[in-house]
Amino acid sequence: MKTQQDWQAIRSLLPFIWQFKGRVLFALGLLILAKLANVGVPLALKEAIDALDPQQQDIIYLPVMMLVAYGVLRLASSVLSELRDALFAKVIFRSVRRIATSIFRHLHRLSLRFHLQRQTGGISRDIERGSRGISFLLNFMIFNIVPTLVEIALVCIILLLNYDAIFALITTGTILLYIIYTLVVTEWRMRFRRAMNEMDSKANNQAIDSLLNYETVKYFNNENLELSQYDNKLASWEHSAIRNQTSLSALNIGQGIIIAAGLTALMLLAGQGVVAGELTLGDLVLVNAYLLQLYLPLGFLGFVYREIRHSLADMERMFSLLEKKEEIRDSEDAGQLKVMAGRIAFEHVNFAYDPARPILHDISFEIDSGRKLAIVGASGSGKSTIVRLLYRFYDPQQGRILIDGQDIRTVTQDSLRKAIGIVPQDTVLFNDTIYHNIAYGNPEASEDAVISAAQQAHIHRFISLLPDGYQTLVGERGLKLSGGEKQRIAIARTLLKNPAIVVFDEATSALDSHSEQAIVQEMQAISRDKTTLVIAHRLSTITDADTILVMDEGRICEHGSHAELLQQGRRYAAMWALQQHENRLTTDP
Repeated sequence: MKTQQDWQAIRSLLPFIWQFKGRVLFALGLLILAKLANVGVPLALKEAIDALDPQQQDIIYLPVMMLVAYGVLRLASSVLSELRDALFAKVIFRSVRRIATSIFRHLHRLSLRFHLQRQTGGISRDIERGSRGISFLLNFMIFNIVPTLVEIALVCIILLLNYDAIFALITTGTILLYIIYTLVVTEWRMRFRRAMNEMDSKANNQAIDSLLNYETVKYFNNENLELSQYDNKLASWEHSAIRNQTSLSALNIGQGIIIAAGLTALMLLAGQGVVAGELTLGDLVLVNAYLLQLYLPLGFLGFVYREIRHSLADMERMFSLLEKKEEIRDSEDAGQLKVMAGRIAFEHVNFAYDPARPILHDISFEIDSGRKLAIVGASGSGKSTIVRLLYRFYDPQQGRILIDGQDIRTVTQDSLRKAIGIVPQDTVLFNDTIYHNIAYGNPEASEDAVISAAQQAHIHRFISLLPDGYQTLVGERGLKLSGGEKQRIAIARTLLKNPAIVVFDEATSALDSHSEQAIVQEMQAISRDKTTLVIAHRLSTITDADTILVMDEGRICEHGSHAELLQQGRRYAAMWALQQHENRLTTDP
């Protein structure tokens, strides 16, 4: 199963590499030339030594050509290898870049369901390790394993043709034993590496999650609890890491024994041949040079194979992200949403996140162009789910949603979401400048347009009084700003987007009464002449709505204007009376 996953990971890389097939083929050509030069070095050295050996001839002469050839071959091997690496660098790093952007794009295409369940820290570490693994795999698999095997084959052929077959047999046997031992032990060790990766991701996720919720940790004095949970995960990682390292030492010791045994046997044979006069001193040096030349790549081959297996293990989790299916996809013939009036209609919509737990039951309503519709109800009644369906974060199991008569499942998600602007309950800002966060509503807007949007949202004066003005950093998730300030930035961002449809999803529920009244006025300004949907907790913010829907357990149980619902004296009227009573208790001394 793991082998199948490994090959799947390698196959996933091939399209990215083959985009540079010209570079790849040229680099492979340089590789072959470099290896041929490398194999020729001991041959030139042997001829030079034999020419200088007084026991081989009466007159000793300086073998200039052989010595020059020796130097040229060494230089050629080094230069060709460096040229190969320089040429292939673009293939490696461009492939890593394209794969990383593909995964990033895919993550943004995945459904809200996936992102509500994801562990950000773990995903971040998986992508980081996987990208590093791709770089290693592309570099070393192509330019180390294959050329090393080619070099071993060439050396064995030379030994077989020029010397007793026993030399080639011992060399081949040593190499085969080394490779088999490396493969078997490395496969056994992979379980420890995978366990390390899993616990590393869990520990990283724990740390990031804890730091993101820093305030909550402090509220409940749970620093020690967080530390204990983090340390427990690190303890499991430590256990796996120790087993990984000790098994690596065992692997290296075994490899060393195999290489030493083969090297000793060959040197004994070569030495005996020199003593018997069957081999020259140059032959001894050649055999020794080839053995040393093989010893280094063999040792490196073991390291590269281990690291490639580790890289494949690292890549498994990263590429598994690409296998996550997009829950919401544009149809092949999806067109652009054409917003003419901005009229919204829900027709007999039924929806459930989990089939065993239905959320919405036969929801039907309309919002005419330029009108304001509010939805109220207890927590869990399905109010925010309606917004998610309108944005098409999910598709209903039954029924349909129309904008100006167009089923939103038949248009592109991009055109749909361009037509809708939202001011959410919890405005999360990017850890960047105020200017960046406002301009996010329309990144192509001019500086004057950004400032104008801030002025309309009544946040410009506050920004101007800051030491760094619009270049002020808001902190992670906007923690340096108050709730009201964040909401005004959210309003400015939506104003800059200038959508035909505006949604306020409990945009004032986290604010105090004074801030709420100010924000309500700005909400009224932003929604003027636009189709507006308001999800409300505080009924005082939606008394001007043209229509109010009251929801209970996923059903619309009442609808009408504020005055009409009060006159009916049912659920809405009871909610209004309760909130008015609470307000009096809050304001009375």
